[in-house]
Amino acid sequence: MTTPTKSSATKSSPTQTDLTATGSITSVRPTAGELVRRVFRVQSFQIVLVLLVICIIFSAMAPAAFPAWTNWRSIVQNVSILGVLGIGMTFVIITSGIDLSIGSVLVFSGVVSALTMRALGGQGWGVAIVGIVVSILIGMLWGLMNGVLVAKGKIPSLIVTLGTLGAALGLAQVLTGGIDITSVPLVLTNTVGYGNVFGTTIPLLSVISLILILVFAVVLHRTRFGLHTYAVGSNEEAARRVGVKVDRQLILVYGLSGTLAGLAGILSLAQYSTTAIAGQSATNLNVIAAVVIGGTSLFGGYGTIFGTVVGLFIPAVLQNGFVIVGVQAFWQQVAVGVVLIAAVYIDQRRRAAASRGGTTPRASLGSVLFMKK
Repeated sequence: MTTPTKSSATKSSPTQTDLTATGSITSVRPTAGELVRRVFRVQSFQIVLVLLVICIIFSAMAPAAFPAWTNWRSIVQNVSILGVLGIGMTFVIITSGIDLSIGSVLVFSGVVSALTMRALGGQGWGVAIVGIVVSILIGMLWGLMNGVLVAKGKIPSLIVTLGTLGAALGLAQVLTGGIDITSVPLVLTNTVGYGNVFGTTIPLLSVISLILILVFAVVLHRTRFGLHTYAVGSNEEAARRVGVKVDRQLILVYGLSGTLAGLAGILSLAQYSTTAIAGQSATNLNVIAAVVIGGTSLFGGYGTIFGTVVGLFIPAVLQNGFVIVGVQAFWQQVAVGVVLIAAVYIDQRRRAAASRGGTTPRASLGSVLFMKK
């Protein structure tokens, strides 16, 4: 029986040497070139590049108007409410579900809140706070009902939320007779709707949206709730077998989506000073498109809040830029459609490549940039 020579032992890799010496495997930090290549392969980073290219083109075509802070303030404010809805939609789509009802839930929550505040009378914060709580609770109830029907009733989410889309919008029209309610407390409109932060020109509405985005980004990427959300979307049966309470997770995820839609309802009231019953018909599709453009997979198991935010800005910037340079805004829908199809195609290619390699497509920009040693 021969023994290994000294020369053969020295051929072992650093990882193998570490395993022999310490009993554990240590990962090797990637080189700068490898890190750059990994970053460029991340879909959310690719979407950022698309957004930057769009901004550069419009800035070159309208150098005085497009890059101006007043213009960007308008873009950010317009995206803010969609950003709140996009958070919940990201969680839902990661579970391989869909929520078509968010626009109608937004309207219904706003209607009930407006009717409540009108019945109470007054223009102070007391009435406004009651309206805020009512709107959020109404949205939560719709979301929980969606979740129960999907998780316990085993009804496809597409059918459930399509039904609640019509039900919520129809009930809103029944309660108002199809006429928008404009009696919104001035304190709500002047502060949340059109107010700025500490005397600056930064909209308070956008700050509220940013705080929610940061909070739920941490929830999705750094908590057990977020991990279970990914697990359910990746493989529901496998998640169930390892102890994840799948039904409860789905109910909570749809409840979260409804709650955020209710919050968006009161934010919409504050911004527009009216219920805008007919103004949210395409909101659900716009949010879904933005989430998918941002890299969240329609097949479940993959997605980021960061990608959703970038996905929301692409159609908003396109619409704004087309108006400034004098191009018909209808072209924005064409451009968004092309980007949406491209995003789904890239997602399918990524999943196919991951399947061939025996891995799951879970990489994100954060995980690539902040790898542990």
